[in-house]
Amino acid sequence: MRHLLFILAILSASLPAFAQGTRYVSDEVFIVLHSGPGNEYRWLGKLTPGAKMSLKSTAEDGEWVEVTTDSGIDGWVRTEFLTQQAPAQVRLPAAEARAEQLAAKNQELTAQLETLRSEKTNLSEQLGDTGGELDEVESELARLQQISGNAVQLDADNRRLVEEAENLRSETEMLKAENQRLTDKLQSGDFINGALAVLLGVVITLVVPRLWPRRRRMSEWG
Repeated sequence: MRHLLFILAILSASLPAFAQGTRYVSDEVFIVLHSGPGNEYRWLGKLTPGAKMSLKSTAEDGEWVEVTTDSGIDGWVRTEFLTQQAPAQVRLPAAEARAEQLAAKNQELTAQLETLRSEKTNLSEQLGDTGGELDEVESELARLQQISGNAVQLDADNRRLVEEAENLRSETEMLKAENQRLTDKLQSGDFINGALAVLLGVVITLVVPRLWPRRRRMSEWG
């Protein structure tokens, strides 16, 4: 008797912990919800397998617990027909619903994957086109750089030619001035020569007739 009381005391100490939390009706068991902790109490309803309820208290013998169903009805049920985990009957629909959600999510992800693959293909093609355009741009840039280099060289050559042209123009002006000086000098020489020729003619005209008779007389003397 003392051992029985000791066991009951231990059970009573552990009952408040058991009384907390949520419980489910075991699989393939239909239990009756009573108005008190015993079969002799009035029936309040029948609970189907997997029915969910909240624990409120536990009877002294630990064989009955007071619960509140999801519909808000308070009553008592036998402890042995309850389980802390949701039974397969409850978990299976949830698992099926979860599987359906995962399947739908998988289809959505598959569609997104196909979209991403298509976008990747388009991007690859665009990248190829961009690579070709980049090559063309680089070729055009190289050509422009070459043209720019040639333009710089042409500009240097043009400045050199302008300087040479200025030098030649200066030399031409100098040559023109020298030519004019020589022309003036030549014209002055021609004038002098002409004057000398005229003077010589005058001398010949005046002197030669005088010398001619004298020579004649000398011939006569001979």
